[in-house]
Amino acid sequence: MKENLIKYILGVSDNSLILGQRLGELCGHGPNLETDIALTNISLDLLGQTRNYYQYIASLQGEGKTEDDIAFMRSEREYLNVLLVEQPNNHFGFVMARQFYFDVFHVLLMENLQHSNDETLIAIANKGIKEVSYHLRFSSDWVKRLGDGTSESHQKMQEAIDGLWVFTDELFHLTDADKHMIEEGIGVDVSTLKEAYYKKVSEVLTEATLSVPEEKYFQKGGKQGIHSEHMGFILAELQYMQRTYPNMKW
Repeated sequence: MKENLIKYILGVSDNSLILGQRLGELCGHGPNLETDIALTNISLDLLGQTRNYYQYIASLQGEGKTEDDIAFMRSEREYLNVLLVEQPNNHFGFVMARQFYFDVFHVLLMENLQHSNDETLIAIANKGIKEVSYHLRFSSDWVKRLGDGTSESHQKMQEAIDGLWVFTDELFHLTDADKHMIEEGIGVDVSTLKEAYYKKVSEVLTEATLSVPEEKYFQKGGKQGIHSEHMGFILAELQYMQRTYPNMKW
């Protein structure tokens, strides 16, 4: 059970780590100061959640493992995040579309994780639900602002919504570890969240005067450790210090 629990938590927490890293790339590059600070704070929220998850994993693994070992010393195939969160910051519309697609899912996940049989995961979810609810309000507002703004902002937002749509279905795939944890009453059956997810997404897109994509083909692989070409570049930057100076102490 311990191995499946660790893999389950990694499947949840790696999403926050990689998306937090992506948002961190934007520090100092936001369209205005207020938005720049907000994106940086969202990144910090996600990394804070990641630390809580990784500390829990380290305690389960024992053998002197630390959260830093888990965050920085794994190979690419050992990260279990979905493909959505590793997509690049092509332009601000992509940043907001990626954030929005993930935030809708993240709120649903945290709401349900509060009913887990695992006390540590309940505590993380109880704290995190406040943060991710704000994240969703922030990203939803920007989707509406850009979608229902100028002709250029509308076009760019629609481009981003269409381009990232193919990564949304993977959020609801169940791994073997997920299935084991669902049976134990610890994990969330994300497949049951799919209808509520797309209903919420469609409502926001409609309010933003954006078209809901009709593409039926979806990409997947991240949950099995099979990532896009972007992942290696993310890890090269994320892991640089720990790989270059092993066992470094701050």
